[in-house]
Amino acid sequence: MSGPLLPETWRSRPFTVGELRDAGLPPSRLRHAALHLPTRSVRSTQPVETLVDRAAAFALALPEDVAFSHATAALLLGIPMPERFEKGTVLDVMRESCRTPIRRKLCAGHRGLESRTVVEVSGLRVVAAPDTWCDLGELVGRGLTVDDLVVAADEVLKRLGPDAPHLGETVAQRGRPRGAKSLVEAAALARQGVRSPMESRARLMFVRAGFPEPEVNADVFDSHGGWLLEGDLVWRRQRVIGEYQGADHASMRRRSADASRATCAEAEDYRIVEIFAEDVYRGARRRACLSRFARELCLDPSCLRIA
Repeated sequence: MSGPLLPETWRSRPFTVGELRDAGLPPSRLRHAALHLPTRSVRSTQPVETLVDRAAAFALALPEDVAFSHATAALLLGIPMPERFEKGTVLDVMRESCRTPIRRKLCAGHRGLESRTVVEVSGLRVVAAPDTWCDLGELVGRGLTVDDLVVAADEVLKRLGPDAPHLGETVAQRGRPRGAKSLVEAAALARQGVRSPMESRARLMFVRAGFPEPEVNADVFDSHGGWLLEGDLVWRRQRVIGEYQGADHASMRRRSADASRATCAEAEDYRIVEIFAEDVYRGARRRACLSRFARELCLDPSCLRIA
């Protein structure tokens, strides 16, 4: 079935009922079977599937003073979130406390925008990363854990750079935000220099088991002071390097590079021990991984929480 006769510019983006009316087109065009209805008073000639496209469609029907917040803001900003939130259909939107919260199907209205910084992402108003991270504290116990907050915090710190203020300051500036206890705990566990969510989770696995905390993405030097390699998790005194093996390590070229790095490390009396996702997520694999590292680090397993 062919689509309704519409101006060319509307065929590539959502549009409002008001735009159609202002263009002098008949209301019958809105009832065409080929049109999609992302939300009340908005139409689209194409399915609105990605988060950015859904948010852009809803933004047409929302007041101009609204910004996307909480889990929606985190995803728009590229902050790692658990899969449950990635698949969510409800959009978090925020206004100033003096304004009426948004009440719209598939929207969760929040207040407090006057105390947040707003940035633009893909043409959308979005609560900035530090404030969004603090707002995520409200979601602890509703599908979000403290470790998830640490993963998000590591990403925010990476974005802000080494001179960024401690995220604990963001929590303190809010007074007593929801989830304050979890936020303070996560801020204390967050570290600069983490490059991926699994690096965060692997580090937390060791810390929670009572291991000495490793350096993150640290430079390792040879006996002459020359740069040798960068290790994901480095126990420098024990000369042990934990290397997370993600999907990007699967290619033959990357495997060859990893083998070369391991040979160089061994020549300097460093030991590289691989870590896989299953070592973090699966109980038996996690226990085996922790036991292996305990042996490499010459730690007494009875003094650790390997369970």
